Amino acid sequence: MSFLNAEEPTAVDLVTDFGVNMLWHPSLGLELGAELQTMLWECLLGKKPLDILVFEGTVINGPNGTGEWNRFADRPMKDWLSDLAHVANFVVAVGDCACWGGIPSMAPNPSESIGLQYLRREEGGFLGKDFRAKSGLPVINIPGCPAHPDWITQILVAIATGRIGDIVLDDLHRPQTFFNTFTQTGCTRNIHFAYKASTTEFAQRKGCLFYDIGCRGPMTHSSCNRILWNRVSSKTRAGVPCLGCTEPEFPFYDLKPGTVFKTQVFYMVWYLKTNR
Repeated sequence: MSFLNAEEPTAVDLVTDFGVNMLWHPSLGLELGAELQTMLWECLLGKKPLDILVFEGTVINGPNGTGEWNRFADRPMKDWLSDLAHVANFVVAVGDCACWGGIPSMAPNPSESIGLQYLRREEGGFLGKDFRAKSGLPVINIPGCPAHPDWITQILVAIATGRIGDIVLDDLHRPQTFFNTFTQTGCTRNIHFAYKASTTEFAQRKGCLFYDIGCRGPMTHSSCNRILWNRVSSKTRAGVPCLGCTEPEFPFYDLKPGTVFKTQVFYMVWYLKTNR
């Protein structure tokens, strides 16, 4: 859904201006049932080229490694994913769940969920540490909950136009063009951060959200304040602290089961107060 909101370039631009032939998308694909299975098998058998495999969502291995808790097109989704990843020229993971395992992978993890090539910061994941797509690249991680739509489309354009070689990946396989700076970069509240002038309530127009509200902008890698959402704003510009959603520790930062996440309660109280 985030991808469909892209603006620079849009999803339509990918097709009309950059020659991307979108084989299938859950909200755009025309094929259903047997037709979709036929197309997927054609990709696996080499009858239809698969240049870029984009995967969103955690990889569910449960129960007991079978993947039967998440079936798709008459097979466990993880089986399709493994087979398609090994015939694709590039593999792109979109969102925290696909990159790091996300919320479903938090302890005790009954669904045996995992990311494509990572489980949080531990490299390996579903495809394994040594996995490389046919291009020779590992899984390209575009994290976020959700991932910024323009991050997705701009990476797809770089691949489609042969400029992916110019994209340097960091140690977590994230494109540095989006993730080499902290979310704090470009934040309109930086002057308040420097002087430790804190805000104490959500949506206040002035004050830093770090000291009393727990903003994770100073330790989160993203371009949310450089490439604005909807070309307009970001969490901190709207008076809401960054939650660090592009980092492998999101959302609970290794809290043990049963820990009360008080910040969530504060958000809910604020939401209820402002929507009466």
